[in-house]
Amino acid sequence: MDKDGQMLMGIQGRENGMKAISIKQPWAITIFRGKDIENRTKPSKYRGPLLIHASLRSDREGRAFIEKTFPDVYRKFDFYVLGCIIGKVAMVDCVTDHPSRWFFGPYGYVFENPVLFRKPIPYKGKLGLFNIPDNQIGRASCRERVYHPV
Repeated sequence: MDKDGQMLMGIQGRENGMKAISIKQPWAITIFRGKDIENRTKPSKYRGPLLIHASLRSDREGRAFIEKTFPDVYRKFDFYVLGCIIGKVAMVDCVTDHPSRWFFGPYGYVFENPVLFRKPIPYKGKLGLFNIPDNQIGRASCRERVYHPV
Protein backbone atom coordinates (compact mmCIF):
# COMPACT_ATOMS: atom_id res chain seq x y z
CA MET A 1 0.00 0.00 0.00
CA ASP A 2 1.38 3.43 -0.90
CA LYS A 3 1.69 6.37 1.51
CA ASP A 4 -1.61 7.98 0.43
CA GLY A 5 -3.37 4.65 0.91
CA GLN A 6 -1.90 4.42 4.40
CA MET A 7 -2.99 8.01 5.08
CA LEU A 8 -6.50 7.18 3.88
CA MET A 9 -6.69 4.07 6.05
CA GLY A 10 -5.19 5.96 8.99
CA ILE A 11 -7.89 8.63 8.95
CA GLN A 12 -10.69 6.14 8.46
CA GLY A 13 -10.12 3.65 11.23
CA ARG A 14 -13.79 2.66 11.18
CA GLU A 15 -15.52 -0.29 9.60
CA ASN A 16 -18.05 1.99 7.92
CA GLY A 17 -15.37 4.06 6.16
CA MET A 18 -15.28 7.79 5.83
CA LYS A 19 -17.37 10.71 4.58
CA ALA A 20 -16.62 12.29 1.22
CA ILE A 21 -17.95 15.05 -0.97
CA SER A 22 -17.84 15.29 -4.77
CA ILE A 23 -16.81 18.67 -6.16
CA LYS A 24 -16.44 19.64 -9.81
CA GLN A 25 -13.01 20.62 -11.06
CA PRO A 26 -11.38 23.07 -10.90
CA TRP A 27 -13.20 23.89 -7.64
CA ALA A 28 -11.95 20.67 -6.02
CA ILE A 29 -8.27 21.38 -6.63
CA THR A 30 -8.60 24.97 -5.41
CA ILE A 31 -9.32 23.60 -1.92
CA PHE A 32 -5.64 22.65 -1.88
CA ARG A 33 -4.62 26.06 -3.24
CA GLY A 34 -6.29 28.26 -0.64
CA LYS A 35 -10.06 27.79 -1.04
CA ASP A 36 -11.27 27.33 2.53
CA ILE A 37 -15.01 26.99 1.98
CA GLU A 38 -17.32 24.98 -0.29
CA ASN A 39 -20.57 26.68 -1.28
CA ARG A 40 -23.70 24.53 -1.18
CA THR A 41 -27.46 24.96 -1.33
CA LYS A 42 -28.15 22.69 1.67
CA PRO A 43 -26.78 22.88 5.21
CA SER A 44 -24.91 20.03 6.89
CA LYS A 45 -24.50 19.04 10.51
CA TYR A 46 -21.47 16.88 9.73
CA ARG A 47 -18.13 17.86 11.29
CA GLY A 48 -14.95 15.86 10.98
CA PRO A 49 -12.56 14.37 8.42
CA LEU A 50 -13.80 14.59 4.84
CA LEU A 51 -12.39 13.18 1.62
CA ILE A 52 -12.48 15.46 -1.41
CA HIS A 53 -13.66 13.67 -4.56
CA ALA A 54 -13.12 15.35 -7.93
CA SER A 55 -16.24 14.55 -9.92
CA LEU A 56 -16.20 13.25 -13.50
CA ARG A 57 -17.56 16.52 -14.84
CA SER A 58 -15.69 19.78 -14.84
CA ASP A 59 -17.09 23.30 -14.61
CA ARG A 60 -15.92 25.38 -17.58
CA GLU A 61 -17.65 28.52 -16.34
CA GLY A 62 -16.05 27.97 -12.94
CA ARG A 63 -12.63 27.68 -14.53
CA ALA A 64 -13.12 30.97 -16.38
CA PHE A 65 -14.37 32.60 -13.16
CA ILE A 66 -11.35 31.39 -11.16
CA GLU A 67 -8.96 32.45 -13.92
CA LYS A 68 -10.46 35.97 -13.97
CA THR A 69 -11.26 36.50 -10.28
CA PHE A 70 -8.44 34.58 -8.59
CA PRO A 71 -5.47 34.66 -11.01
CA ASP A 72 -3.08 33.96 -8.12
CA VAL A 73 -4.79 30.59 -7.57
CA TYR A 74 -5.32 29.82 -11.26
CA ARG A 75 -1.59 30.03 -11.99
CA LYS A 76 -0.82 27.39 -9.36
CA PHE A 77 -2.12 24.45 -11.36
CA ASP A 78 -1.98 23.32 -14.95
CA PHE A 79 -3.85 20.02 -14.81
CA TYR A 80 -6.41 18.20 -12.73
CA VAL A 81 -7.86 14.72 -12.44
CA LEU A 82 -11.49 13.66 -12.67
CA GLY A 83 -13.31 10.79 -10.96
CA CYS A 84 -10.88 10.44 -8.04
CA ILE A 85 -10.42 11.14 -4.38
CA ILE A 86 -7.72 13.79 -4.46
CA GLY A 87 -7.25 14.65 -0.79
CA LYS A 88 -8.77 15.24 2.60
CA VAL A 89 -9.81 18.14 4.82
CA ALA A 90 -11.39 18.71 8.20
CA MET A 91 -14.93 20.03 7.86
CA VAL A 92 -15.26 22.31 10.87
CA ASP A 93 -18.44 24.29 10.30
CA CYS A 94 -21.43 25.08 8.08
CA VAL A 95 -22.19 28.80 7.86
CA THR A 96 -24.57 31.26 6.21
CA ASP A 97 -22.06 34.11 6.29
CA HIS A 98 -18.26 34.07 6.18
CA PRO A 99 -15.45 36.57 5.50
CA SER A 100 -13.68 34.19 3.09
CA ARG A 101 -13.22 35.53 -0.44
CA TRP A 102 -14.53 32.12 -1.58
CA PHE A 103 -17.93 32.37 0.17
CA PHE A 104 -20.92 32.93 -2.12
CA GLY A 105 -23.55 30.99 -0.12
CA PRO A 106 -26.24 30.28 0.64
CA TYR A 107 -24.35 27.76 2.84
CA GLY A 108 -20.63 27.33 3.22
CA TYR A 109 -18.87 24.18 4.42
CA VAL A 110 -15.76 25.48 6.17
CA PHE A 111 -12.60 23.43 5.61
CA GLU A 112 -9.29 23.36 7.47
CA ASN A 113 -6.06 21.36 7.21
CA PRO A 114 -6.22 20.39 3.51
CA VAL A 115 -3.95 17.53 2.46
CA LEU A 116 -3.58 16.82 -1.26
CA PHE A 117 -2.80 13.18 -2.01
CA ARG A 118 0.24 12.60 -4.21
CA LYS A 119 -1.61 9.83 -6.01
CA PRO A 120 -5.36 10.27 -6.67
CA ILE A 121 -7.57 7.34 -5.66
CA PRO A 122 -10.19 6.34 -8.26
CA TYR A 123 -13.75 6.31 -6.98
CA LYS A 124 -17.23 7.00 -8.30
CA GLY A 125 -18.74 10.01 -6.58
CA LYS A 126 -22.27 10.77 -5.42
CA LEU A 127 -24.35 13.85 -4.69
CA GLY A 128 -24.05 15.47 -1.29
CA LEU A 129 -21.97 14.01 1.50
CA PHE A 130 -21.58 10.27 1.13
CA ASN A 131 -19.83 7.40 2.86
CA ILE A 132 -16.94 5.48 1.30
CA PRO A 133 -16.50 2.03 2.88
CA ASP A 134 -12.88 1.05 3.52
CA ASN A 135 -13.13 -1.94 1.18
CA GLN A 136 -14.47 0.01 -1.82
CA ILE A 137 -11.51 2.17 -2.71
CA GLY A 138 -11.02 1.65 -6.44
CA ARG A 139 -7.91 0.72 -8.36
CA ALA A 140 -8.98 1.96 -11.81
CA SER A 141 -7.25 4.94 -13.32
CA CYS A 142 -8.43 8.53 -12.97
CA ARG A 143 -9.01 10.77 -15.97
CA GLU A 144 -6.54 13.58 -16.26
CA ARG A 145 -7.60 16.87 -17.78
CA VAL A 146 -4.84 19.17 -18.95
CA TYR A 147 -5.77 22.76 -19.55
CA HIS A 148 -3.77 25.36 -21.27
CA PRO A 149 -4.01 29.07 -20.51
CA VAL A 150 -5.88 30.95 -23.24
